Amino acid sequence: MVAMAYTVDISSFFTIVISMVFVSNFVLARFLGLCPFIGVTNRASSAFGMGAAVTFVMTLASSVSWLIYRYMLLPAADSGFNVFAALAIIKPDASLVLVLKTVTYILVIATLVQLVELVMRRTTPKLYLALGIYLPLITTNCAVLGVALLNTTDTPEVLTFAAATLQGFFAGVGFALVMVLMSAIRERLDLLGVPEAMKGAPIAFICTALMALAFMGFGGLAGATR
Repeated sequence: MVAMAYTVDISSFFTIVISMVFVSNFVLARFLGLCPFIGVTNRASSAFGMGAAVTFVMTLASSVSWLIYRYMLLPAADSGFNVFAALAIIKPDASLVLVLKTVTYILVIATLVQLVELVMRRTTPKLYLALGIYLPLITTNCAVLGVALLNTTDTPEVLTFAAATLQGFFAGVGFALVMVLMSAIRERLDLLGVPEAMKGAPIAFICTALMALAFMGFGGLAGATR
């Protein structure tokens, strides 16, 4: 039974891909992570770098938060094993999930963002400077916390480890996709005669709304893969 918790079937795989990238895109369907989406999409290189960083953080945060939720926060009766109970530190109950889930997930995300910052500072200093304040703001990016919660406490059905990891990865891919698409649109807008009052964030939000309407056309695909 424990081994089965780490697998995912092929139909579920395609459902996760289509749902996370197109149907339930965190930016265009759930409207999470709009701060970096609007702030870093002025150039394609910055948008791609931010999208890759968010994808990395989302994937690892999904994996680690699932393990923490299943083997540290859930009572042993529900998960089969609990670290705290095994070490006789505390006796976990349902209230432990409510109290600690958000704190632990944010701590995990913050640690991963620090790792990304250190790697970027050493390997791609120009991109690190271009992202500026938006890179550490991944820690407070509600899309990253949202996918961690969606994989654990806020999911309508119990996810396997593989499903949670894939869901986090493709949520990041969906985030990166719309970031790159938006950067292409905004670079094009810079060459057009946009009215002064509409330049910057106003026209960006209008384009985001139009993209959201376009992505709504994928709504029936998730059901077709089931």
